[in-house]
This record gives sequence, C-alpha cells and structure tokens, in this order.
Amino acid sequence: MSVLFVLTMACYIASSLGYQGYVLFQKRPVYRVASILLWAGFLCHTGVIALQCFEAGHVPVQNLHEALSTFGWAVVGVFLILQIKFHLMVLGALVAPLATVSVVIASILPGPPVELDPLFKGLWRTFHVGTLIVGIAAFAVAFLVGILYLIQERAIKDKKRGFFFRRLPSLKLLDSMGYSCLVAGFPMLTFGLITGVIYAQMVHGRFWSWDPKEIFAGITWLVFAALLHERLAVGWQGRRAAIMTIVGFVILVFTFFLRFLG
Repeated sequence: MSVLFVLTMACYIASSLGYQGYVLFQKRPVYRVASILLWAGFLCHTGVIALQCFEAGHVPVQNLHEALSTFGWAVVGVFLILQIKFHLMVLGALVAPLATVSVVIASILPGPPVELDPLFKGLWRTFHVGTLIVGIAAFAVAFLVGILYLIQERAIKDKKRGFFFRRLPSLKLLDSMGYSCLVAGFPMLTFGLITGVIYAQMVHGRFWSWDPKEIFAGITWLVFAALLHERLAVGWQGRRAAIMTIVGFVILVFTFFLRFLG
C-alpha cells in the first residue's frame, strides 16, 4: 500500500469525523476543516489513480479492488463539483464516510495483476467500466440526497423542529440537487452500457447473451430512464422521485457487485 493511499484514507477518515462534528455542533470552522481534509484526500487519491495509470498502463477499474477505490474517488469528485452550485454542507457527513468505506474495503481486497486484452479491447473495457463507475458515483450522491429528503420530509410532516429539521436544507434544494445528479449520471450510465454491449460483441461475438449481469444492467437503466422521463415529462418531484432514486441505486449496487463477483 503506497504512502499516498494511506494519506488518502487518513484524510477521508478525518474528514468524516469533521463532518459529523459539524452536523452535531453546527460550527462553521469545523465544516471548513472537514472540507479542507476532504479536498486533501481527493487530491491524494487523484495522485494514487494517476500513479496506477502510469504504472499499469490503464485506468484502475479492472477488478473490484481498483473499482471500489476509483468509485470512492468519483463520489468525492461529484460531491465537490456539486458543492460549487448547491453548498449542501451537511451532505458531506454522508459522502465522506461512503468514500472512506470504499477505500478501506479496497485496501483490504487483493489487487491481482490484470491481464488486459489487446490494446483496443483493453481501452474499450476501460471506457465501459470507467464511465459506469462515474455514473454510479453520481447516482450514489443522488441516493444520499434522497435519504436526506425523506428524513427532512418526515420531520416537516411530524411538525417537529428537532435535530434534523434544524440541520437539513429545504426540500426544494434537496430535490434540485437530486435531479442534477440524475441528469449527470444517466448519460454516463447509458454510455457505459453501450460500450459494454460493443465490448461483448468484440470479445464474445454477440451483443447480448441474457447473462444475469446484462439483465440487471438493463433493468437498472430502465428504472433510471423511467425516473428521468417522469421528471421531465410529468413533472415528478419530491418523495416519489427520492424513493425511485433509492430503489434504482440499490439495484445498481447489486449489478455493480454482480459485475465483479458474478
């Protein structure tokens, strides 16, 4: 395990604790420290991935060890980009722990050498898995936002201005951020599935084989396509959109692990 990777985990863990402290005590200096630590972890993590690309000659998405690490990096990246527009500070209390869990599990898993296919197929597979992971990261943030939405909605319905009500933003802001994640993640998911179908044709000589991984990938795409359609055409918002996002992400996670463990 490299020094950079250890620094990445240390920054993510410290950032997670900092964000929890901010949620508890609502002190801006605590938030700033947590945010700086998350940025530091993200930059260290970017260095780790860059070194892996240089040493191995491919983007580190070829096995579960690499994919989980890259997923943690992508989740933090998506969150930091969205923070520029939404400033949803409390979300870091969920994003940082998710990234931490991802890199810690990745550090435990073995990282066996990957024998890539010929150059074109290897690059195509990298695009396929890489875009899927970025899309999953965007949906992961949407999933976390959906959880916060349901918590805040419950607090409002119960008319209890308690712990969560005082710390969570408006339902409108949460819904808007969830929609932005969906818009960002769906094209990546679509591109990932298209490249996967083409890769299957190159390797196996057929576009579709009714493999369980392919079936669940198709189901996942249909769920998010239906959600995006309903939001655009029918105007779905709020609770229904949040629940559908959560359901879709659960299926997506199952498909993700099926992809590497199946």
